[in-house]
Amino acid sequence: MKHLLFWDFPRTSWQYDVVVALILAFIFLTPRGVFKDQPRAMSVVRVPVHTSASTFWIDAELLTAATDDARLKQAGEIITKKTGKAAKVLRLETILSSDDETQGYMAFVDGQ
Repeated sequence: MKHLLFWDFPRTSWQYDVVVALILAFIFLTPRGVFKDQPRAMSVVRVPVHTSASTFWIDAELLTAATDDARLKQAGEIITKKTGKAAKVLRLETILSSDDETQGYMAFVDGQ
């Protein structure tokens, strides 16, 4: 067991080859879900538009406030944290799926 733990086998031995095969089997045969390492889209993204206000997409999971005013303030804080500049959200539009579920929000920010 000590040899296995410290990998103290000569490079051309069969034990070395077995350990390498076990490591490769672990890497390639372990399902991705075991480590919960799933790719995730960015939650706040700047959307290029041709207006004076900057526009940001904010994932629906990030805005948890109940009222519209609180949601505007929360969106401003999220965008400020993302960009590093103070952001005042002028308008917040809800983006719905075809099943009328909230997918996210378009936040229109003054002067970003």
